[in-house]
Amino acid sequence: MISVKSLRVDYEEVNAVNDLSFEVKEGQIYGLVGPNGAGKTSTIKALAGIIEPTYGEIFINGIDMELSPQKALRHIGFMPDFSPVYDNLKVWEYLDVFAAGYLIDSRERPGLIKYWADKVKLTEKYNTFVKELSRGMKQRLVLAKTLLPEPGILLLDEPSSGLDPVARKDMRDVLKEVAATGKAVLISSHILTELSEFCNAIGIMEKGRMVISGSISEIRNRLKSKGLLTIKLNEPSEDNINRIYGFLKSSELLSDLNKLSHSELQARFHSDSNDASWILAQLVKQNIPVAEFFIKEDSVEDIFFKVGAHDIS
Repeated sequence: MISVKSLRVDYEEVNAVNDLSFEVKEGQIYGLVGPNGAGKTSTIKALAGIIEPTYGEIFINGIDMELSPQKALRHIGFMPDFSPVYDNLKVWEYLDVFAAGYLIDSRERPGLIKYWADKVKLTEKYNTFVKELSRGMKQRLVLAKTLLPEPGILLLDEPSSGLDPVARKDMRDVLKEVAATGKAVLISSHILTELSEFCNAIGIMEKGRMVISGSISEIRNRLKSKGLLTIKLNEPSEDNINRIYGFLKSSELLSDLNKLSHSELQARFHSDSNDASWILAQLVKQNIPVAEFFIKEDSVEDIFFKVGAHDIS
């Protein structure tokens, strides 16, 4: 749905994006992450046709953005960080203005406007003037506006900015529904814990370059880390925790083995569920009273810090 090859964006003497390449597939929610100044917003603006790249290729649903920009942009819904709104319009009027701009049939507009207003939880504010909405409610309104023409690709730049936890969850739920229909969602955010909860692919940027990109599972495999293994005993026992430690310390399946106490041990796990089951079976055979045995997969935040993309351009 989105294909970017060797993208470069310059602002006079400043290089914001440098030789960037990545893809976003159908049904993916792709999180574009990186520190402030990494080039995320410049990348999204280039995809949305707002700025012209210095060079590089952008394909939107197979359409060359440079050769057929208007045709490509028909597939895109764009939501900037601080989107302008018309304060003196009511919520339904604001949505109606954009529905008309999207050339949606006048007979279909009322039902469609009501549908998306309900989806973003603005039903009770339907006849409220935009200027009376909170920052978070304005974000919901802009999201509804962006979804009105049902674009195949969504470009969202920090869409959760100003939203409370409940509103953030509501937004995640809407985006998951949208992606489940086969649409592609690209979302930039600095709230890494939030992205972990619903992104199934990520790209980590640093100084305008892509450090790593792909589905979460692909990146975990490339980093050779499935997550953090935790083993807890029924009750503290120095002898039992030492037995577990001795059994695991030479295993190639683990690294960073650490005894946290006489009842708990943690290690980085580098294999699959079959090997995890084998480890647990061996502990049971040795009559070690295991109370908990689980692997917490690496989150987007874990991957970000493991890759080490912290510098700004």
